[in-house]
Amino acid sequence: MRSYYQFPLLLCSVLLIIGGCKEAQPPSLDEQARAIHDAVLTVDTHVDINVRNFTDSVNYTQRLGTQVNLPKMEEGGLDVAWFIVYTGQDTLSAEGYAKAAENARSKFDAIHRLCETIAPERIGLATTSEEARKLHAEGKKVAMIGVENAYPIGTDLSQFEAYYKQGARYVSLAHNGHSQFSDSNTGEADSVWLHNGLSELGKEAVKEMNRLGIMIDISHPSREAVLQMLELSRAPIIASHSSARALCNHSRNLDDEQLLKLRDNGGVVQTVAFPAYLNTEKNDARSAYMRTLWQEAADSLGVTWYNRSDFASLTEAQIEAFMEDRPRVRALADEMAGSRSDAPPAVDVADFVDHIDYLVKLIGIDHVGISSDFDGGGGIKGWSDASETFNVTLELVRRGYSEEDIRKLWGGNLLRVLDEVQAVARSWQAD
Repeated sequence: MRSYYQFPLLLCSVLLIIGGCKEAQPPSLDEQARAIHDAVLTVDTHVDINVRNFTDSVNYTQRLGTQVNLPKMEEGGLDVAWFIVYTGQDTLSAEGYAKAAENARSKFDAIHRLCETIAPERIGLATTSEEARKLHAEGKKVAMIGVENAYPIGTDLSQFEAYYKQGARYVSLAHNGHSQFSDSNTGEADSVWLHNGLSELGKEAVKEMNRLGIMIDISHPSREAVLQMLELSRAPIIASHSSARALCNHSRNLDDEQLLKLRDNGGVVQTVAFPAYLNTEKNDARSAYMRTLWQEAADSLGVTWYNRSDFASLTEAQIEAFMEDRPRVRALADEMAGSRSDAPPAVDVADFVDHIDYLVKLIGIDHVGISSDFDGGGGIKGWSDASETFNVTLELVRRGYSEEDIRKLWGGNLLRVLDEVQAVARSWQAD
Protein backbone atom coordinates (compact mmCIF):
# COMPACT_ATOMS: atom_id res chain seq x y z
CA MET A 1 0.00 0.00 0.00
CA ARG A 2 1.42 3.37 -1.10
CA SER A 3 1.90 6.00 1.53
CA TYR A 4 0.36 9.45 1.25
CA TYR A 5 3.74 10.92 0.43
CA GLN A 6 4.13 8.77 -2.70
CA PHE A 7 1.29 10.49 -4.61
CA PRO A 8 3.12 13.82 -5.24
CA LEU A 9 6.08 11.84 -6.56
CA LEU A 10 3.82 9.80 -8.83
CA LEU A 11 2.12 12.95 -10.10
CA CYS A 12 5.49 14.55 -10.89
CA SER A 13 6.53 11.45 -12.83
CA VAL A 14 3.34 11.51 -14.88
CA LEU A 15 3.79 15.21 -15.67
CA LEU A 16 7.39 14.62 -16.75
CA ILE A 17 6.30 11.79 -19.05
CA ILE A 18 3.55 13.95 -20.55
CA GLY A 19 5.96 16.83 -20.98
CA GLY A 20 8.47 14.57 -22.70
CA CYS A 21 5.86 13.54 -25.23
CA LYS A 22 5.33 17.10 -26.43
CA GLU A 23 6.87 17.99 -29.77
CA ALA A 24 10.26 19.68 -29.45
CA GLN A 25 10.13 23.39 -30.15
CA PRO A 26 11.87 24.37 -33.41
CA PRO A 27 15.10 26.30 -32.91
CA SER A 28 14.80 30.06 -32.82
CA LEU A 29 16.23 32.22 -35.59
CA ASP A 30 19.14 33.08 -33.31
CA GLU A 31 19.79 29.40 -32.56
CA GLN A 32 19.68 28.51 -36.25
CA ALA A 33 22.13 31.28 -37.03
CA ARG A 34 24.45 30.27 -34.17
CA ALA A 35 24.57 26.70 -35.43
CA ILE A 36 25.38 27.82 -38.98
CA HIS A 37 27.93 30.38 -37.82
CA ASP A 38 29.75 27.70 -35.81
CA ALA A 39 29.65 25.24 -38.72
CA VAL A 40 31.02 27.40 -41.53
CA LEU A 41 34.52 28.80 -42.08
CA THR A 42 34.23 32.59 -41.85
CA VAL A 43 36.70 34.52 -43.99
CA ASP A 44 37.17 38.32 -44.01
CA THR A 45 39.29 39.33 -47.01
CA HIS A 46 40.39 42.79 -45.91
CA VAL A 47 41.80 43.77 -42.51
CA ASP A 48 44.37 46.55 -42.27
CA ILE A 49 47.19 46.48 -39.73
CA ASN A 50 49.55 48.83 -37.93
CA VAL A 51 53.01 47.39 -37.19
CA ARG A 52 52.96 49.07 -33.75
CA ASN A 53 50.51 46.36 -32.69
CA PHE A 54 52.87 43.48 -33.47
CA THR A 55 55.49 43.88 -30.76
CA ASP A 56 56.39 41.84 -27.67
CA SER A 57 54.52 44.26 -25.40
CA VAL A 58 51.58 45.33 -27.62
CA ASN A 59 50.10 42.71 -29.90
CA TYR A 60 46.99 40.90 -31.11
CA THR A 61 46.88 38.47 -28.19
CA GLN A 62 45.47 41.45 -26.27
CA ARG A 63 42.03 43.00 -26.61
CA LEU A 64 43.35 46.20 -28.15
CA GLY A 65 41.28 49.10 -29.41
CA THR A 66 41.76 47.72 -32.93
CA GLN A 67 38.70 46.33 -34.66
CA VAL A 68 40.48 43.02 -35.19
CA ASN A 69 42.65 41.09 -32.76
CA LEU A 70 42.61 37.52 -31.49
CA PRO A 71 40.21 38.05 -28.55
CA LYS A 72 37.69 39.80 -30.81
CA MET A 73 38.07 37.16 -33.54
CA GLU A 74 37.46 34.44 -30.96
CA GLU A 75 34.49 36.25 -29.43
CA GLY A 76 32.80 36.88 -32.79
CA GLY A 77 33.66 33.62 -34.49
CA LEU A 78 35.80 35.16 -37.25
CA ASP A 79 38.05 32.33 -38.40
CA VAL A 80 40.23 33.77 -41.17
CA ALA A 81 41.53 37.33 -41.56
CA TRP A 82 43.39 38.49 -44.64
CA PHE A 83 45.87 40.95 -43.13
CA ILE A 84 46.85 43.68 -45.55
CA VAL A 85 50.25 44.92 -46.62
CA TYR A 86 49.09 48.42 -47.55
CA THR A 87 51.23 51.27 -48.84
CA GLY A 88 49.87 54.67 -49.83
CA GLN A 89 50.62 56.17 -53.23
CA ASP A 90 53.66 58.43 -53.66
CA THR A 91 55.82 59.64 -56.53
CA LEU A 92 56.71 57.26 -59.34
CA SER A 93 60.43 57.45 -58.61
CA ALA A 94 63.23 55.22 -57.35
CA GLU A 95 63.17 57.06 -54.03
CA GLY A 96 59.41 56.61 -53.66
CA TYR A 97 59.61 52.91 -54.51
CA ALA A 98 62.44 52.32 -52.02
CA LYS A 99 60.56 54.00 -49.17
CA ALA A 100 57.38 52.09 -50.01
CA ALA A 101 59.28 48.79 -50.18
CA GLU A 102 60.50 49.29 -46.62
CA ASN A 103 56.95 49.96 -45.44
CA ALA A 104 55.69 46.80 -47.14
CA ARG A 105 58.55 44.77 -45.69
CA SER A 106 57.68 45.90 -42.16
CA LYS A 107 54.08 44.72 -42.59
CA PHE A 108 55.05 41.34 -44.00
CA ASP A 109 57.42 40.94 -41.03
CA ALA A 110 54.68 41.93 -38.56
CA ILE A 111 52.24 39.29 -39.83
CA HIS A 112 54.91 36.59 -39.77
CA ARG A 113 55.93 37.66 -36.26
CA LEU A 114 52.34 37.26 -35.01
CA CYS A 115 52.00 33.77 -36.47
CA GLU A 116 55.50 32.44 -35.81
CA THR A 117 56.69 34.16 -32.62
CA ILE A 118 53.96 36.01 -30.73
CA ALA A 119 51.05 33.55 -30.85
CA PRO A 120 51.79 30.45 -32.97
CA GLU A 121 49.57 28.36 -30.67
CA ARG A 122 46.55 30.58 -31.50
CA ILE A 123 47.01 31.65 -35.13
CA GLY A 124 48.84 30.33 -38.17
CA LEU A 125 49.67 31.68 -41.63
CA ALA A 126 47.99 29.96 -44.58
CA THR A 127 48.84 30.26 -48.27
CA THR A 128 46.31 27.73 -49.61
CA SER A 129 42.71 26.83 -48.85
CA GLU A 130 43.91 23.43 -47.60
CA GLU A 131 46.26 25.08 -45.09
CA ALA A 132 43.49 27.43 -43.93
CA ARG A 133 41.09 24.56 -43.28
CA LYS A 134 43.80 22.50 -41.54
CA LEU A 135 44.64 25.33 -39.14
CA HIS A 136 40.94 25.87 -38.44
CA ALA A 137 40.52 22.16 -37.70
CA GLU A 138 43.37 22.46 -35.19
CA GLY A 139 41.40 25.14 -33.35
CA LYS A 140 43.56 28.05 -34.50
CA LYS A 141 42.69 31.32 -36.14
CA VAL A 142 44.08 31.82 -39.63
CA ALA A 143 46.03 34.71 -41.15
CA MET A 144 46.37 35.17 -44.90
CA ILE A 145 48.14 38.03 -46.68
CA GLY A 146 46.89 40.46 -49.31
CA VAL A 147 48.83 43.38 -50.79
CA GLU A 148 46.92 46.62 -51.29
CA ASN A 149 48.82 48.60 -53.92
CA ALA A 150 51.68 47.10 -55.92
CA TYR A 151 53.44 50.47 -55.83
CA PRO A 152 56.25 49.19 -53.48
CA ILE A 153 57.25 46.64 -56.14
CA GLY A 154 58.64 49.45 -58.28
CA THR A 155 59.37 48.37 -61.84
CA ASP A 156 61.02 45.03 -61.05
CA LEU A 157 58.48 42.33 -61.86
CA SER A 158 60.58 39.72 -60.05
CA GLN A 159 59.37 41.30 -56.82
CA PHE A 160 55.96 39.68 -57.34
CA GLU A 161 57.67 36.35 -56.78
CA ALA A 162 59.41 37.74 -53.70
CA TYR A 163 56.01 38.80 -52.35
CA TYR A 164 54.59 35.37 -53.19
CA LYS A 165 57.35 33.69 -51.20
CA GLN A 166 56.49 35.93 -48.22
CA GLY A 167 52.91 34.67 -48.33
CA ALA A 168 51.05 37.21 -50.48
CA ARG A 169 48.13 35.58 -52.25
CA TYR A 170 46.40 38.62 -53.69
CA VAL A 171 47.71 41.95 -54.97
CA SER A 172 45.97 45.08 -56.24
CA LEU A 173 47.81 47.11 -58.87
CA ALA A 174 46.73 50.54 -57.58
CA HIS A 175 45.23 52.31 -54.58
CA ASN A 176 44.15 55.94 -54.23
CA GLY A 177 46.30 57.44 -56.96
CA HIS A 178 47.68 56.21 -60.28
CA SER A 179 50.56 53.75 -59.90
CA GLN A 180 53.21 52.61 -62.35
CA PHE A 181 50.96 49.64 -63.14
CA SER A 182 47.44 51.00 -63.28
CA ASP A 183 45.13 53.98 -63.12
CA SER A 184 43.14 54.36 -59.91
CA ASN A 185 39.41 54.79 -59.43
CA THR A 186 40.25 58.22 -57.98
CA GLY A 187 40.79 59.50 -61.54
CA GLU A 188 37.01 59.80 -61.83
CA ALA A 189 37.17 62.91 -59.64
CA ASP A 190 39.09 64.98 -62.20
CA SER A 191 39.10 62.76 -65.33
CA VAL A 192 42.89 62.83 -65.36
CA TRP A 193 44.39 59.47 -66.29
CA LEU A 194 47.95 58.25 -66.56
CA HIS A 195 47.58 55.05 -68.60
CA ASN A 196 43.95 54.90 -69.76
CA GLY A 197 43.70 51.67 -67.78
CA LEU A 198 46.78 49.51 -67.40
CA SER A 199 50.31 50.49 -68.33
CA GLU A 200 52.41 48.06 -70.37
CA LEU A 201 54.11 47.14 -67.09
CA GLY A 202 50.66 46.51 -65.59
CA LYS A 203 49.74 44.13 -68.41
CA GLU A 204 52.94 42.18 -67.75
CA ALA A 205 52.09 42.16 -64.05
CA VAL A 206 48.76 40.45 -64.81
CA LYS A 207 50.63 37.66 -66.60
CA GLU A 208 53.16 37.37 -63.80
CA MET A 209 50.47 37.04 -61.13
CA ASN A 210 48.71 34.39 -63.23
CA ARG A 211 52.02 32.52 -63.55
CA LEU A 212 52.72 32.63 -59.82
CA GLY A 213 49.23 31.88 -58.50
CA ILE A 214 48.52 35.30 -56.99
CA MET A 215 44.89 36.46 -57.12
CA ILE A 216 44.45 39.80 -58.90
CA ASP A 217 42.46 42.29 -56.80
CA ILE A 218 40.42 44.89 -58.72
CA SER A 219 38.99 46.85 -55.80
CA HIS A 220 40.93 50.11 -56.26
CA PRO A 221 41.98 50.35 -59.94
CA SER A 222 40.00 52.40 -62.47
CA ARG A 223 37.00 51.06 -64.34
CA GLU A 224 38.97 50.78 -67.59
CA ALA A 225 41.86 49.03 -65.81
CA VAL A 226 39.39 46.57 -64.26
CA LEU A 227 37.88 45.72 -67.65
CA GLN A 228 41.35 45.25 -69.13
CA MET A 229 42.41 42.92 -66.30
CA LEU A 230 39.26 40.86 -66.75
CA GLU A 231 40.07 40.57 -70.43
CA LEU A 232 43.75 39.69 -69.95
CA SER A 233 43.69 37.32 -66.99
CA ARG A 234 43.74 33.58 -67.59
CA ALA A 235 42.64 33.02 -63.97
CA PRO A 236 39.62 34.18 -61.93
CA ILE A 237 39.89 37.63 -60.35
CA ILE A 238 38.66 39.04 -57.04
CA ALA A 239 37.43 42.38 -55.76
CA SER A 240 38.69 42.07 -52.18
CA HIS A 241 36.52 44.87 -50.75
CA SER A 242 33.94 46.45 -53.05
CA SER A 243 30.15 46.64 -53.26
CA ALA A 244 27.46 47.24 -55.90
CA ARG A 245 27.54 50.56 -57.74
CA ALA A 246 23.88 50.19 -58.72
CA LEU A 247 22.97 50.62 -55.04
CA CYS A 248 25.67 53.15 -54.12
CA ASN A 249 27.22 55.24 -56.87
CA HIS A 250 30.81 55.38 -55.64
CA SER A 251 33.87 54.89 -57.84
CA ARG A 252 35.10 52.21 -55.45
CA ASN A 253 32.11 50.01 -56.27
CA LEU A 254 31.60 47.81 -59.33
CA ASP A 255 28.90 48.52 -61.90
CA ASP A 256 26.75 45.82 -63.48
CA GLU A 257 28.93 45.44 -66.57
CA GLN A 258 32.02 44.87 -64.45
CA LEU A 259 30.14 42.46 -62.19
CA LEU A 260 28.81 40.39 -65.06
CA LYS A 261 32.28 40.16 -66.59
CA LEU A 262 33.64 39.16 -63.18
CA ARG A 263 31.04 36.39 -63.04
CA ASP A 264 31.99 35.21 -66.53
CA ASN A 265 35.64 35.26 -65.44
CA GLY A 266 34.74 32.94 -62.53
CA GLY A 267 35.73 35.50 -59.92
CA VAL A 268 34.17 36.84 -56.73
CA VAL A 269 33.27 40.27 -55.32
CA GLN A 270 33.75 40.59 -51.57
CA THR A 271 31.00 42.95 -50.38
CA VAL A 272 32.56 45.51 -48.02
CA ALA A 273 31.21 46.89 -44.74
CA PHE A 274 32.38 50.44 -45.49
CA PRO A 275 29.54 52.92 -44.80
CA ALA A 276 30.25 55.30 -47.70
CA TYR A 277 30.25 52.39 -50.17
CA LEU A 278 26.92 51.00 -48.93
CA ASN A 279 24.54 53.96 -48.64
CA THR A 280 25.93 57.38 -49.53
CA GLU A 281 22.88 59.41 -48.47
CA LYS A 282 22.52 57.68 -45.13
CA ASN A 283 26.28 57.86 -44.49
CA ASP A 284 26.51 61.54 -45.41
CA ALA A 285 23.59 62.51 -43.14
CA ARG A 286 25.04 60.55 -40.24
CA SER A 287 28.58 61.88 -40.83
CA ALA A 288 27.40 65.51 -40.94
CA TYR A 289 25.61 65.03 -37.63
CA MET A 290 28.49 63.11 -36.02
CA ARG A 291 31.29 65.49 -36.96
CA THR A 292 31.00 67.52 -33.78
CA LEU A 293 30.61 64.41 -31.63
CA TRP A 294 33.70 62.81 -33.15
CA GLN A 295 35.73 65.87 -32.21
CA GLU A 296 34.26 65.90 -28.70
CA ALA A 297 35.02 62.21 -28.28
CA ALA A 298 38.58 62.64 -29.57
CA ASP A 299 39.17 65.55 -27.19
CA SER A 300 37.89 63.53 -24.23
CA LEU A 301 40.24 60.66 -25.16
CA GLY A 302 43.18 63.01 -25.68
CA VAL A 303 43.79 62.05 -29.31
CA THR A 304 43.97 64.05 -32.54
CA TRP A 305 41.03 63.86 -34.93
CA TYR A 306 41.13 64.55 -38.67
CA ASN A 307 38.53 64.65 -41.40
CA ARG A 308 39.14 62.55 -44.49
CA SER A 309 39.67 65.77 -46.46
CA ASP A 310 42.77 66.41 -44.33
CA PHE A 311 44.53 63.19 -45.36
CA ALA A 312 46.33 64.67 -48.37
CA SER A 313 48.36 66.90 -46.04
CA LEU A 314 49.15 64.25 -43.41
CA THR A 315 52.21 62.07 -43.05
CA GLU A 316 51.93 58.28 -43.21
CA ALA A 317 52.59 58.16 -39.44
CA GLN A 318 49.78 60.65 -38.72
CA ILE A 319 47.35 58.64 -40.85
CA GLU A 320 48.34 55.40 -39.11
CA ALA A 321 47.87 56.98 -35.68
CA PHE A 322 44.48 58.35 -36.72
CA MET A 323 43.31 54.98 -38.07
CA GLU A 324 44.35 53.29 -34.83
CA ASP A 325 42.47 55.81 -32.68
CA ARG A 326 39.46 55.97 -34.99
CA PRO A 327 37.51 52.94 -33.67
CA ARG A 328 37.68 54.17 -30.05
CA VAL A 329 36.64 57.68 -31.03
CA ARG A 330 33.74 56.50 -33.16
CA ALA A 331 32.54 54.02 -30.53
CA LEU A 332 32.44 56.75 -27.89
CA ALA A 333 30.72 59.17 -30.28
CA ASP A 334 28.12 56.51 -31.19
CA GLU A 335 27.43 56.04 -27.50
CA MET A 336 26.91 59.80 -27.15
CA ALA A 337 24.59 59.84 -30.18
CA GLY A 338 22.58 56.95 -28.77
CA SER A 339 21.03 59.24 -26.18
CA ARG A 340 19.94 61.82 -28.77
CA SER A 341 16.60 61.45 -30.49
CA ASP A 342 17.59 63.64 -33.45
CA ALA A 343 20.59 61.51 -34.51
CA PRO A 344 20.19 60.15 -38.07
CA PRO A 345 20.42 56.34 -38.35
CA ALA A 346 23.82 54.79 -39.02
CA VAL A 347 24.60 52.54 -41.96
CA ASP A 348 24.04 49.04 -40.59
CA VAL A 349 24.16 45.31 -41.26
CA ALA A 350 20.84 45.44 -43.12
CA ASP A 351 22.33 47.95 -45.59
CA PHE A 352 25.32 45.65 -45.99
CA VAL A 353 23.21 42.58 -46.73
CA ASP A 354 21.13 44.64 -49.19
CA HIS A 355 24.27 44.67 -51.35
CA ILE A 356 24.76 40.94 -50.92
CA ASP A 357 21.14 40.40 -51.99
CA TYR A 358 21.63 42.55 -55.09
CA LEU A 359 24.91 40.89 -56.06
CA VAL A 360 23.57 37.37 -55.57
CA LYS A 361 20.54 38.16 -57.72
CA LEU A 362 22.71 39.68 -60.48
CA ILE A 363 25.69 37.32 -60.66
CA GLY A 364 24.78 34.31 -58.52
CA ILE A 365 25.58 32.91 -55.10
CA ASP A 366 28.91 31.47 -56.32
CA HIS A 367 30.45 34.88 -57.01
CA VAL A 368 29.80 36.89 -53.83
CA GLY A 369 31.70 37.10 -50.54
CA ILE A 370 32.23 39.22 -47.43
CA SER A 371 34.85 41.71 -46.24
CA SER A 372 35.03 44.39 -43.55
CA ASP A 373 37.93 46.79 -44.28
CA PHE A 374 38.36 46.84 -40.49
CA ASP A 375 41.10 49.09 -39.17
CA GLY A 376 41.10 50.80 -42.56
CA GLY A 377 37.84 52.73 -42.35
CA GLY A 378 35.33 49.88 -42.41
CA GLY A 379 32.75 49.07 -39.77
CA ILE A 380 28.98 49.54 -39.59
CA LYS A 381 26.31 49.40 -36.91
CA GLY A 382 26.00 45.76 -35.94
CA TRP A 383 29.40 44.80 -37.38
CA SER A 384 31.65 47.42 -35.88
CA ASP A 385 34.48 45.00 -35.12
CA ALA A 386 35.33 41.31 -35.30
CA SER A 387 33.51 40.55 -32.04
CA GLU A 388 30.19 41.26 -33.82
CA THR A 389 30.82 38.98 -36.80
CA PHE A 390 27.89 36.72 -35.90
CA ASN A 391 25.43 39.53 -36.66
CA VAL A 392 26.16 39.20 -40.38
CA THR A 393 25.26 35.52 -40.30
CA LEU A 394 22.12 36.32 -38.30
CA GLU A 395 20.94 38.81 -40.94
CA LEU A 396 21.65 36.32 -43.73
CA VAL A 397 19.58 33.65 -41.95
CA ARG A 398 16.82 36.19 -41.34
CA ARG A 399 16.67 36.74 -45.11
CA GLY A 400 16.40 33.06 -45.91
CA TYR A 401 19.94 32.11 -46.95
CA SER A 402 20.68 28.42 -46.39
CA GLU A 403 23.71 27.01 -44.58
CA GLU A 404 25.29 26.13 -47.93
CA ASP A 405 24.66 29.66 -49.25
CA ILE A 406 26.23 31.17 -46.13
CA ARG A 407 29.20 28.80 -46.34
CA LYS A 408 29.88 30.11 -49.86
CA LEU A 409 29.42 33.76 -48.91
CA TRP A 410 31.60 33.50 -45.79
CA GLY A 411 34.64 32.25 -47.66
CA GLY A 412 33.82 29.19 -49.73
CA ASN A 413 33.70 31.20 -52.94
CA LEU A 414 36.90 33.08 -52.19
CA LEU A 415 38.83 29.92 -51.36
CA ARG A 416 37.47 28.25 -54.50
CA VAL A 417 38.90 31.14 -56.54
CA LEU A 418 42.24 30.78 -54.76
CA ASP A 419 42.29 27.08 -55.66
CA GLU A 420 41.53 27.85 -59.31
CA VAL A 421 44.15 30.60 -59.50
CA GLN A 422 46.75 28.23 -58.12
CA ALA A 423 45.65 25.51 -60.56
CA VAL A 424 46.15 27.94 -63.47
CA ALA A 425 49.63 28.69 -62.12
CA ARG A 426 50.53 25.00 -61.98
CA SER A 427 49.32 24.55 -65.54
CA TRP A 428 51.21 27.66 -66.68
CA GLN A 429 54.43 26.51 -65.04
CA ALA A 430 54.03 23.01 -66.53
CA ASP A 431 53.69 24.53 -70.00
